[in-house]
Amino acid sequence: MKKIKLNYLTILVLAAFFISGCAGLTKMRDESGTVSYQVNPNPLVEQGGDVKVTGDVKFPEKYFNKKAVIVATPVLKYDGGQVEFPTTTLQGEKVEANNKVIPYDGGGYTFSGSVPYKPELMKSELVVNYSARIKEGDPVEFGSTKIADGVVATSTLVKVDPQTVSMNDNFKRIIPESYTADIHYVINKADVRRAELKSEDVVALEQKMVEAKATPNKQIKAAKISAYASPDGALDLNEKLSANREKSAEKYFKKALKDKKITEAEAEGFLSMMTTPEDWEGFKALMEKSSIQDKELILRVLSMYSDPVVREKEIKNISSAYKEIADDVLPQLRRSVMSVDVDVVGKSDEELLKLGLSDPKTLNLEEVLYAATLTNDLKEKAAIYKAASEAFPQCIRAHNNLGSTLLQQGNVNDAKAALTAANALKDNATVKANLGAVALAEGDLKTAEELLTAAMSAGDAPSYNLGIIKIKQGDYAAAANYFGNKPSFNAALAQMLNGSNEKAIATLNSLGDVKDGWVYYLKAVASARGGVAEGVVNNLRQAISLDPSIKAYALKDAEMLKFVTNEAVAALLR
Repeated sequence: MKKIKLNYLTILVLAAFFISGCAGLTKMRDESGTVSYQVNPNPLVEQGGDVKVTGDVKFPEKYFNKKAVIVATPVLKYDGGQVEFPTTTLQGEKVEANNKVIPYDGGGYTFSGSVPYKPELMKSELVVNYSARIKEGDPVEFGSTKIADGVVATSTLVKVDPQTVSMNDNFKRIIPESYTADIHYVINKADVRRAELKSEDVVALEQKMVEAKATPNKQIKAAKISAYASPDGALDLNEKLSANREKSAEKYFKKALKDKKITEAEAEGFLSMMTTPEDWEGFKALMEKSSIQDKELILRVLSMYSDPVVREKEIKNISSAYKEIADDVLPQLRRSVMSVDVDVVGKSDEELLKLGLSDPKTLNLEEVLYAATLTNDLKEKAAIYKAASEAFPQCIRAHNNLGSTLLQQGNVNDAKAALTAANALKDNATVKANLGAVALAEGDLKTAEELLTAAMSAGDAPSYNLGIIKIKQGDYAAAANYFGNKPSFNAALAQMLNGSNEKAIATLNSLGDVKDGWVYYLKAVASARGGVAEGVVNNLRQAISLDPSIKAYALKDAEMLKFVTNEAVAALLR
């Protein structure tokens, strides 16, 4: 092996080189306090799930060793750990490499980066670590230089409380019914024939009146007689005929009401009367249903002429059809129509709720859906809707409302199952909106946004839920727009994050005297952003009194950094 011999002079040169190199780096380390930093933002801010930072670093004149290479690493340190931002490698003027050159006469660089947010970062500090070397020498660590405080994480206060949409029931407590019968007359006659009183519809009308009288939940409300004459013949004759037919029908009807003991008929105004001397409307309706020859021509005559005399003349001129009209149509118009109005009164709210909880199978679909609306107890409400979905499996409303209620209970999995069943029955905006709410509760923001955007017609809930998503995505202007003017905690949070502190406080004030400590804490934060110490103190005091756990949060909240020296704030946080 060949031995390398170093003479004394060579050793002295190498030693001087290493000493001067180390001395140069030590000098840089010792004078690191002369380096200036401008960090934006400071404190750092969580937005859209990330913590982003940009910083400008300025090195003074005659600071940066011409032969030095420095690796600069921004680091967020927190209790128990740290996360690093991307590093930047810097070099002096005489270094032959492709890194950012810092002139000996002074210069700087800009760093930026992003790290995922996690709760531990809320109470932290941003430092820069420098590791320096000259050529292949040992690195010299400069230590950590603090350049910014903590992470503002106010957007994470968003309440993920997705709103749902229920479908309406069609329950009506009072359902009107009307029973009718016709008495027909011979041409130019007004007397009631015995055969007419034995006709099927007249007999049925009398029976229905008796049944209604005997049924507890049916109330006979009114009766009416409408007497008509067919539109053929002279008008004065038809006026007399319709009036006389009204009288004959009234005579029979009043006697029938009395015989059937319909005492409601004794009330003033119970029976109303009407006459129609020439029933052109009835004639038109019968013609439209008929198969009479020249039917369309006759209907055209009715549309072209309003004068009854002209109408009759033109129709009679259609000789091929008139005999059939006289035989089949006009006799049906010589009549008196008797009707009885009855209200069918449904079960009371108390009865419906009791049966909805104890025996829902005894209720019809609309009754059971309505029964669920009569309780504010989510457990009871869900039980009734579940019974409805089982009894009426093809009812989209039952499945949707069950899913909506389950999600309000926080039962995300069962809510999703119920809403999936509803969605299988029909493509519906309301169901889609609720499935979007489920996706939001699951944390699947992409699916939630797609579903909710497609379901905007379902009401206010999709907009509210999209507002939550936009806060979590860091788009505060869009969030404030989605929340609109309807006051809520989240709406105020979006307003404040979007730079409208006073508007946020006004929104929170409009919520009234709520017992939610976080409402008052958000007011305190808005006051802190506006530099209003009194607002910070008063609202922080109220927040902690309602929810003592808020104290621990406030102690690590970078929003409060400006007020840690305020005696009143410090006293509240002790």
